[in-house]
Amino acid sequence: MAKNNNFERIDFGSFSGKLQYPDFLGIQLDSFRKFFQINSTPGTRKNEGLYKAFSEYFPISDTRNHFILEFLDYFLDPPRYTMDECISAGLTYSVPLKARLKLYCTDPEHEDFETIIQDVYLGTVPNMTERGTFIINGAERVVVSQLHRSPGVFFAQSYHANGTKLYSARIIPFKGSWIEFATDVNGAMFAYIDRKKKLPVTTLFRAIGFENDKDILEMFDLADELKVTKASLKKNIGRKLAARVLRHWVEDFVDEDTGEVVSVPRTEIIIDRDVIIEKEHIDLILNSNVKLILLHKLNSNAEFSIIHKTLQKDPTNSELEAVEHIYRQLRNAEPPDEETARGIIEKLFFSDTRYNLGEVGRYRINKKLNITDGRKDLVLTKDDITLIVKHLIKLVNSKTEVDDIDHLSNRRIRTVGEQLANQFGVGLARMSRTIKERMNVRDNEVFTPIDLINAKTLSSVINSFFGTHQLSQFMDQTNPLAEITHKRRMSALGPGGLSRERAGFEVRDVHYTHYGRLCPIETPEGPNIGLISSLCVFAKINKMGFIETPYKEVNDGNVIEKPVFLSAEEEEDKIIAQANADLDSNGKILQERIKAREMGDFPIVEPKKIDFMDVAPNQIASISASLIPFLEHDDANRALMGSNMMRQAVPLVTMDSPIVGTGLEKNIALDSRMCIRANGKGIVEYVDSKKIIINYHLSDDQKLISFDEELTTHSLTKFKKTNQNTCINLVPIVKKGDKVFKGQFLTSGYAIDKGELALGKNLKVAFMPWKGYNFEDAIVISERVVRDDVFTSIHIDEYSLDVRETKLGAEELTPDIPNVSEEATKDLDENGMIRIGANILPGDILVGKITPKGESDPSPEEKLLRAIFGDKAGDVKDASLKAPPSLKGTIIDKKLFQKSIKTKKQRLDDKTLLSDLENVYNKKFNDLKSQLIEKLSSVLNGKTSLEVKNLDDEIVISKGKKITLKLLNNINDFYLVEPFGWVNDKDIDKIVGKIILNYNKKFAKLNSSFNREKYKIKVGDELPSGVLKSARVYVAKKRKLKVGDKMAGRHGNKGIVAKIVRDEDMPFLEDGTPVDIVLNPLGVPSRMNLGQIYETVLGWAGEKLGMKFSTPIFDGATINEINDYTEKAKLPKYGHTYLYDGGTGERFDQPATVGIIYMLKLGHMVDDKLHARSIGPYSLITQQPLGGKAQFGGQRFGEMEVWALEAFGASNILREILTIKSDDVIGRAKTYESIVKGDPIPEPGIPESFKVLLNEMKGLGLKLKMD
Repeated sequence: MAKNNNFERIDFGSFSGKLQYPDFLGIQLDSFRKFFQINSTPGTRKNEGLYKAFSEYFPISDTRNHFILEFLDYFLDPPRYTMDECISAGLTYSVPLKARLKLYCTDPEHEDFETIIQDVYLGTVPNMTERGTFIINGAERVVVSQLHRSPGVFFAQSYHANGTKLYSARIIPFKGSWIEFATDVNGAMFAYIDRKKKLPVTTLFRAIGFENDKDILEMFDLADELKVTKASLKKNIGRKLAARVLRHWVEDFVDEDTGEVVSVPRTEIIIDRDVIIEKEHIDLILNSNVKLILLHKLNSNAEFSIIHKTLQKDPTNSELEAVEHIYRQLRNAEPPDEETARGIIEKLFFSDTRYNLGEVGRYRINKKLNITDGRKDLVLTKDDITLIVKHLIKLVNSKTEVDDIDHLSNRRIRTVGEQLANQFGVGLARMSRTIKERMNVRDNEVFTPIDLINAKTLSSVINSFFGTHQLSQFMDQTNPLAEITHKRRMSALGPGGLSRERAGFEVRDVHYTHYGRLCPIETPEGPNIGLISSLCVFAKINKMGFIETPYKEVNDGNVIEKPVFLSAEEEEDKIIAQANADLDSNGKILQERIKAREMGDFPIVEPKKIDFMDVAPNQIASISASLIPFLEHDDANRALMGSNMMRQAVPLVTMDSPIVGTGLEKNIALDSRMCIRANGKGIVEYVDSKKIIINYHLSDDQKLISFDEELTTHSLTKFKKTNQNTCINLVPIVKKGDKVFKGQFLTSGYAIDKGELALGKNLKVAFMPWKGYNFEDAIVISERVVRDDVFTSIHIDEYSLDVRETKLGAEELTPDIPNVSEEATKDLDENGMIRIGANILPGDILVGKITPKGESDPSPEEKLLRAIFGDKAGDVKDASLKAPPSLKGTIIDKKLFQKSIKTKKQRLDDKTLLSDLENVYNKKFNDLKSQLIEKLSSVLNGKTSLEVKNLDDEIVISKGKKITLKLLNNINDFYLVEPFGWVNDKDIDKIVGKIILNYNKKFAKLNSSFNREKYKIKVGDELPSGVLKSARVYVAKKRKLKVGDKMAGRHGNKGIVAKIVRDEDMPFLEDGTPVDIVLNPLGVPSRMNLGQIYETVLGWAGEKLGMKFSTPIFDGATINEINDYTEKAKLPKYGHTYLYDGGTGERFDQPATVGIIYMLKLGHMVDDKLHARSIGPYSLITQQPLGGKAQFGGQRFGEMEVWALEAFGASNILREILTIKSDDVIGRAKTYESIVKGDPIPEPGIPESFKVLLNEMKGLGLKLKMD
């Protein structure tokens, strides 16, 4: 057991720290970086991601190939707004995309056309934040990775209704038509193109170059050739013909229109195939002038009889007939000419513009068919088709096995980058069509690349992907674990994937290849079970998109420490030992026989047969499941609930990391990137609740390349609303004068406590019944927990109101609202917005707004009043934003966004402001440049230049020149200069490159800040069209624990708080300590989640000794180790303790299990669920109350509830429910009136639904009268 220095956590694991966990967000960040090739320069771009998407559609030419538009490279500018600005203003965090395009002319008639190279703006592309999310319209979203069937060839088997086995092979490309080969009941083989058109396989063979029967039969070695002579025919009487005997001749016709003689080839079948040669056939064959015939082999290969059967179904005899037959099948029309007919099959499968297997598809086909020639064609070849048919025939003859489509070698991951590349493909395809059209139209004009391109085409595709695609999801941001899990989620749903309805049991089930790749525990309960899974802790995704997991190699029983990553396919047939096998100090396996895993089996083998060994016991689980201590003692169903409920834990006001953890808490806190960490060694200079200032100690080399100021200010996130309305509030955990080291946590908050995930609280628990209040999983909790704000959380709601231009005039934000008392508007400011700090209750005005209303003629009295007082109240109505029912809280922030609509004077004022701003920024730019020149000159002064160029390939400093301060001062735009290749000395050149790259970053930051402020002065805030102003108000609600709130442990032990009991009434220990929470012991045995008991006992020892423990899953503390610690803490064994009744002080008869358990408060809070309505909104047509809390609706009284009242004969209540409480419009108004006046309730009228029924009958032509 090792001690962790950063935090005193006693580690029971034997594998901790042996293999570093990968970055848990790597799956998102790496994929996005790869797509944009963020760190590459134009010269070093690889043909992948966005560059590849462009290369596939460019160059584009017009129909006559006169004008050609070529793609050179793309550029990304810095984002216009910061992430925080985007979230608060409801904008998209995106970067402008520009492409450098070259337009030239190849037509000699247009000699005057000059080649143009231009940078063309293609719209903005959402940019990924450092936390792996996208901010779209102010909300953080995640693009979930998709698990889909890999391209390639798949062999399957099914059963006909009569019990015959049918076999099929399907080729699935990345792009293009599907082709399937399948056998039928009669033992013939057919090809299906795009799942609909059916043709014999031999017809397809003819079309791709195996023209006659001879070629096809030779391919499968099915026939003997026979030279036609009388003697040879007589000799072979009684043998079967393998191919037709055909007579060919040419017939001449006179074309009536032109008078020309046209020759038409003719074919006649003399004897059909499979006919046994008799004497009478000899003369027929001899007279047909055939030189060769084909006979069935004497020892014919029965395996390939399927080909003979297929040939019998084949209506064609030549390549031309075959392509014409295929054309007719696919197009339902006659081919216009031979060339078109031949082109159809070429275009479908052999053309790289229409068909693409993708690298993965080619790799899978080569692997499956054992093609070893290293071919890389991304289209099908004739060889592929013949090999697939041969493999299928093997399958029919039971010489090979069908594919398992749930095997992870047949399923791959589409990460963010690939999904984006597909969307860019769609956008660029549309764009290339419009470019072609514009080129054709502008034939004689002079035009430029900008004239050809419409940027909206591309950005509309990208925006709709992020906004509406099934896999672009609103991020689950309840707590850091929920965020990180959402980003590591794998979904089999979505376009190109499965649908819930079609997914059977097999797809959802755990497969042996999931080991170390997809978690067998963490998946939703309900219709999505098994379709949505989570990546395992060590899993990686390789460049092909397959999931890999690490293993240690084992050679002859000796373990090699360095891990290797294997995909499911590479792991097949390997024997793999468990991670906890006994090894000696040299890494040799000690046991004589060892438990292992081979595919889906678990043999016990000798060490020398072992190929690989697991790297850690928790390799099988996802991060959520790895956070459950003693998971090995929990039933899998409850572990599933436990890992799902940890994602619903709300961050509390005070954090408390678990006494019993698994050691993964710190990794999640680190990789969630929520808290602020130190950038290097330094000293804390200043701390308050909003910022931490640190003086970082930089070495001379670091100072040379850095452009940052000596003091670094870290701003803390304060009370920021998350997507789920929980709250991010960071608090400093360092003091002034503290020394910090690189990576040290400077803050706690948002369920992270001193660098560890802290989703809940450690509570003193007793497992015992308490007066029936903890019946059926209910929870009894002490008042201390509520009083001390142990489970208090803060929730923030955002309310917004837009001011629009209406037909009758503009709306207006104002505190002066007609017919509203002064009391109601006392907290509103001059913009009608409520003051920060105001406490609000349901119905309070949050933002005052008036909107013009259409005027009816005023009465004489109104006219008089208006003439005297100038009252405007008549022509506007109140459209204020009011607090909804059940909202109680405090205003913590308000924001007002507005477009700038300016007078002439204001525009003049803006000019002054802009020039002042320009002066300020020019000074900043000049200071930055002089800093750069000073740094460069200190490194380069007197050195000889190697020819320094800028990005446009122009020479900035010519070769062989001495670099001087004057020369450096003459360079204008350093951000356009190549950062590397200045001088021969590689070390100096590296330093120069780093200095220039850091300068570029700083310059880009300054530039975007300048542009942003300039834009704000000129245009104001960015708002949707038609919106003049947008007001936002943030309300914080402090939620203490209440009866009805849902709580849970980490083992799937969930319950509802049923009673909050005074401290003195809670059961107490011998020393007088009352317990905090009482759980029902009956919830443990039947649920089989004993992990909670282990945790409870070890937790109590930890509390007593002032220690925290780390017990990794499947490698945790044993019962003996727990007993050692309870002994050290002088606690009873297994936590069995006598408790005393708080009410009477008497001791309970039996001892109960007592200890410390880690409990979470979940997002299902009673305040959000409790709802009451007397009257409210009604549906327009049926006039019945709406449903649901959000609509302020009523409770549905359904058919079965009506039966219950009918059974009791409660006729009056029933009548009330079906009339005045529902849709008797007149009756309910009268009833309300009589209740107000105190009169008896009147008789109900006719319900509206009855009138709707009458109208329905009228619509059917039935005239009904009511008596």
